[in-house]
Amino acid sequence: MNGETVIDVRGLTKRFGDKTVVDHFDLKVPRGSIYGFLGPNGSGKTTTIRMVCGLLKPDEGEGTCLGYDVLHESTAIKANVGYMTQRFSLYEDLSIRENLEFFARLYNLDNLRARVDDAIASLGLEGRSKQLAGSLSGGWKQRLALAACMIHEPELLLLDEPTAGVDPKARRDFWDTIRRYASEGVTTLVSTHYMDEAVQCDRIAYIAYGKKLLDAPTAEIPDRVGIHAIKIEGGDLEAIASRLSGAMGVDFLARFGASIHVCGKDESALAAAMAPIEGMPGVRITPVKAGLEEAFIYLMTQASDNFEAGEAA
Repeated sequence: MNGETVIDVRGLTKRFGDKTVVDHFDLKVPRGSIYGFLGPNGSGKTTTIRMVCGLLKPDEGEGTCLGYDVLHESTAIKANVGYMTQRFSLYEDLSIRENLEFFARLYNLDNLRARVDDAIASLGLEGRSKQLAGSLSGGWKQRLALAACMIHEPELLLLDEPTAGVDPKARRDFWDTIRRYASEGVTTLVSTHYMDEAVQCDRIAYIAYGKKLLDAPTAEIPDRVGIHAIKIEGGDLEAIASRLSGAMGVDFLARFGASIHVCGKDESALAAAMAPIEGMPGVRITPVKAGLEEAFIYLMTQASDNFEAGEAA
């Protein structure tokens, strides 16, 4: 990252009918960074990404993406962006090579064969170039979709739930590739629900029901949210959770494998809430440092669903 700002937008707002899906969203992203969007379904993540990259015109707001005005130069933005959607959207009855050749022609690229060869090699698709896209596994389809997004060497990569439905190894390989692109100066915006993907991002914006609740470097988010956590192991965890739910000082509980994390903003009140279960047979109570997942669960519990309120979503 060299400090150059690639995206600088202010007040982006989008309404569909009487619903405000994105409400005065600000975003500033430096070149080569990986910037994550997290939030519940319907929170406006995809709509925000589409406004930034010129696919959707905002009702309010202003700013630039790749130096182009988001309101008036959307065509220029789209020419320099790679956009990978959640659903596989390439031609399943074409081979890997045929799909990549098709996209290269769409962008009117020169040296077509060399570009396609490079795309195939860079994502480890050699030996599969004649295989039909429809016969690929989820992980290989993901690699092909990414190769198609990058065939025109875009400066900005937009990923909308990019690894939904693929196995953990394929997700790790995918993120290794994204990191390589970032080292070459490609900026990435990604929406995701996976915590192991969120930690790959340099910075995260948490969006809930159209509003940005938090925007910070990933490593700083737990401390900024200020949640305290206590891990409970052993005993009847369901009964313990039922007993602690709604107790004074307990903001929420979350199951983590064979333990429960009990979390709250007030450290002393949280510790006091443990009194009813202290000394229970087989129960172990240990203060732990709250992580990214606890921070986001807390943010989600604090956000109001504007659809339910009859307002925005």
